[in-house]
Amino acid sequence: MVVSEQTLVTGKQLDTLCVNTIRTLAIDAVQQANSGHPGAPMGLAPVAYCLWQEFLRYDPADPTWLNRDRFVLSNGHASMLLYAMLHLAEVRKVDENQQVLKELSLPMEELKRFRQLGSRTPGHPESHITTGVETTTGPLGQGVGNSLGMAIAGKWLAANFNRPGFDVFNYNVYALCSDGDLMEGIGGEAASLAGHLKLSNLCWIYDHNSITLDGPAEWSFSEDVMTRFVGYGWNVTRVTDANDLEMLARAFDVFLKTTDRPTLIVVDSHIGYGSPNKQDSNASHGEPLGEDEVRRVKQFYGWPEEAKFLVPEGVREHFREGIGKRGRELRAEWSRIFSDYSQKYPELADRLRRMQHRELPEGWDKNLPTFPADAKGVATRESSGKVLNALAQNIPWLIGGSADLATSNKTTLKFEGAGEFQAGKPAGRNLHFGVREHGMGASVNGLVVSGIRAFGATFFNFSDYMRASIRLAALMEIPSIFIFTHDSIGVGEDGPTHQPVEQLGSLRAMPNLVVLRPGDANEVVEAWKIIAQLQHQPAALVLTRQALPTLDRTKYAAASGVAKGAYVLADAPGGKPDVILMATGSELSLCVEAFEKLQGEGISARVVSMPSWEIFERQDAAYKESVLPSSVTARVSVEMAATLGWDRYVGPKGRKIGMTRFGASAPLKDLLKFFGFTADRVVSEARQAIAGS
Repeated sequence: MVVSEQTLVTGKQLDTLCVNTIRTLAIDAVQQANSGHPGAPMGLAPVAYCLWQEFLRYDPADPTWLNRDRFVLSNGHASMLLYAMLHLAEVRKVDENQQVLKELSLPMEELKRFRQLGSRTPGHPESHITTGVETTTGPLGQGVGNSLGMAIAGKWLAANFNRPGFDVFNYNVYALCSDGDLMEGIGGEAASLAGHLKLSNLCWIYDHNSITLDGPAEWSFSEDVMTRFVGYGWNVTRVTDANDLEMLARAFDVFLKTTDRPTLIVVDSHIGYGSPNKQDSNASHGEPLGEDEVRRVKQFYGWPEEAKFLVPEGVREHFREGIGKRGRELRAEWSRIFSDYSQKYPELADRLRRMQHRELPEGWDKNLPTFPADAKGVATRESSGKVLNALAQNIPWLIGGSADLATSNKTTLKFEGAGEFQAGKPAGRNLHFGVREHGMGASVNGLVVSGIRAFGATFFNFSDYMRASIRLAALMEIPSIFIFTHDSIGVGEDGPTHQPVEQLGSLRAMPNLVVLRPGDANEVVEAWKIIAQLQHQPAALVLTRQALPTLDRTKYAAASGVAKGAYVLADAPGGKPDVILMATGSELSLCVEAFEKLQGEGISARVVSMPSWEIFERQDAAYKESVLPSSVTARVSVEMAATLGWDRYVGPKGRKIGMTRFGASAPLKDLLKFFGFTADRVVSEARQAIAGS
């Protein structure tokens, strides 16, 4: 079939025309950018077309519809596939106030700006930039991990909000993934847990194209993926030709009829032209085709060779009559049901509205514990568990769990009605991720982009396993909550394999992440207040295994100072110290003890608690000067971690007590003495700082 801008076709020819429009838009965008991956969009265009045009319950005119099906492009290098679909389906743009605009999310000029500075079409899809992108993908495996969280969210929302005659939630989650997604360990973790939880609303579409960036997949990947997924407890079906729309439709029907497990659809596709008889090596290696090859490809498709970004007549209209019309009718029917639901269950409807806008319920901070002064004190993981349980009772959509360490992380929700999220019992608020830190991090993000405030917890040292997910939460500007306990060499006998040293500095280097390391139980309360109110930033809450003294707040400053990131806890007479002692977390009490000793020696000192550098850096210059006056150059920092970053606070004449090597296996008291985390050491360093200032 030869195409011109006035080509009028129907039936299967129209399907082919639409598929080739998707392909050529991808080809032209990649070629114009001289950067990107044209092969995967070319091979997968029929898959995306069939899913969106015939099955996806999605209204392009309202991308915020609560019960929309979710589509995740886990193989984010194929971003032009998604961008072409968003353009052709005419998905509307949504502003920062969640208002749907008349403007398209991706008008044609944005496709032409693919991979250019400031465009809505970056190299890999970013959800905070482009309406219609459900989650930011690119690092392989993260998207399918997110889809796990989205599917859990769908089951949880249905169990908690649906009422007889009111199916407010029954959406499905589709994730398109590649060999790379399934090679990455996170993909296996997510698949394993999804199968265990029997998430029948989850469908992964595996692009089986036998190609990786290095070359043929057989060089590095020969496992029987289908058998593996059967072992995970998935339903598995196969489409032997990605171009066969009828076979694809049957596979999607199989998914919709499968009610007891997730579904994997293995699609045999061909990188390049999309034809089993044509395969292009450049496309397979993620490079633009080149002008000559572009002309040959378009000739193969019957496309005008010189036309660029061509959308033939009838294509947009076909999408309007397909996904546009179906989505509009489905949403209208849902809106009618939800209107009646809102009248009958106004409290639940208000709850959903708040969730969608990341608002908190009235009284979210009521009945939070306060902790009396106690020299023996309590571990911050213990006090955090108490605060978390109080908050979760006030915020009904705060849910989460641990990577098999809930009893150690103190993250179990224990109040009446909290329950466990399990297959067949999805209303529970305690999630059990098993020993799957990678999958947990990604699924927490998937839960959060679905409107739920979710947390995941593990030992701080294992935050390294979750780093990609933490980073993407920060990039997406979503308020995921990551709880890390056993935060230092205070872990003791478990030794350096479990003792975090470099993790604090590493997370502090991450843009848009709030790191909080509270110094006693009441600082924990204040830290949780900050976390609860976050809307566009994830938080890492870093907590101790060992007990810390609960400071006497009638003697020292109120813990509410945590709200500014750092505050003066104890001060010299007249507010004129000779030396400033700074610390976070468990080391704060060492500075307080040293403060008292120095005071006894007639040395004026100030103690500054610094639980969050990021929040402190947001304060104005006057406040920062009031806490750390530039006139006082004698300063000492104390933290059981790498000292990287403390230079900005101690200055060139200050002293740093920290870790310059990995820890060791020994009882805590021996480790503290060996590594110099004692009040006497702080006093000694303070004297030296004064002498050198």
